[in-house]
Amino acid sequence: MNFPEMAATTSQPYSEQFAVLAANLDEPGAPQSWMASVADAKYHWYDLVAGFPETPDIRDPIGRYQRRMQFELEALAEKRHLFFAVTRPRVRFDVAGAIQWGFFSLKLTLPLLMGLAETKETISIELKVPFAATLKKPAVTLTPNFITLNWGGLVEAFSIHDILQTYAHTLKVPSKVVYVGQTRDAEARLSKGRLPALQKLHAQAAGELDMLLLVQQMDVQVTCADGDPADAPHNAHPVAADALQGERMDVIEAALIRYFEGSAASRVRSQEERTLRAARLQDAQANSSLAQLTIDLQLDQASHYRYLGSEHVAAAKRHLLSCYIADGAAMVAPLPLPVPAKGAKN
Repeated sequence: MNFPEMAATTSQPYSEQFAVLAANLDEPGAPQSWMASVADAKYHWYDLVAGFPETPDIRDPIGRYQRRMQFELEALAEKRHLFFAVTRPRVRFDVAGAIQWGFFSLKLTLPLLMGLAETKETISIELKVPFAATLKKPAVTLTPNFITLNWGGLVEAFSIHDILQTYAHTLKVPSKVVYVGQTRDAEARLSKGRLPALQKLHAQAAGELDMLLLVQQMDVQVTCADGDPADAPHNAHPVAADALQGERMDVIEAALIRYFEGSAASRVRSQEERTLRAARLQDAQANSSLAQLTIDLQLDQASHYRYLGSEHVAAAKRHLLSCYIADGAAMVAPLPLPVPAKGAKN
């Protein structure tokens, strides 16, 4: 029997997104070499993120600071950037200490408390009068985490780590990388302090260390006889371009995990995560014919927080490493740094 009323139009075998990706699954092209470097980098204080009130009071300068940080971290959930969880020795402003001004200048000396022992230290900074100021010298208010400068027509708020990052000092506060990850996350858990691995690390460091997030936008230069696949017409579609960028970030992330976290089983990474990463690396190597990856990690934008190290890597302001993929694992080795040209600034 025939039931013509039940006939339907022929269904499409693929959605547009799958069709775009399927079109790129051709035979691998010529071998590729990648050079990855930091295009932009910025620190955020994760302890503030994890301790955010649900809705910071934007009528208060510190509340506005926290809300801006929320917005910035929420926006990262749509971007394929890398981040480091970085610990540093605990430091706070000494709200009971004396604030000192220089004679006939805007040089300001601020009292600090270092570590759990709260050792007394100071830092001196040279203020610059902002454009909107109506006062020549601001009123200064300290909380343990923040300094606010009331210039009359403008109130500025800075965290203690903003001050230490911006102004020169001799304090021993080394940065230690404890976790490497990616910002892309549909649930935006990073901005809400809900990423399980960071929750665990934060609990371990609580009270003894400060934890920061170093977010890095990476630039990847590709050397290939066929040219950079990112310039190919079939990768112009947003879906294909995003998949290609994600594949590259997966490889770079894996290399930096191996470099900073070591090859041993991590305390915060499950076997399932490691298995999935190995599969992604094998796919990335097959799709790109990746022969060599070089990562040049230096943080010119981070000022006095440029030095990075870990349990496995000595602290340095520049890390140059070579990587290749073998059996689903990122194999890394440090490279000697080039000798700076005579007269060049380090």
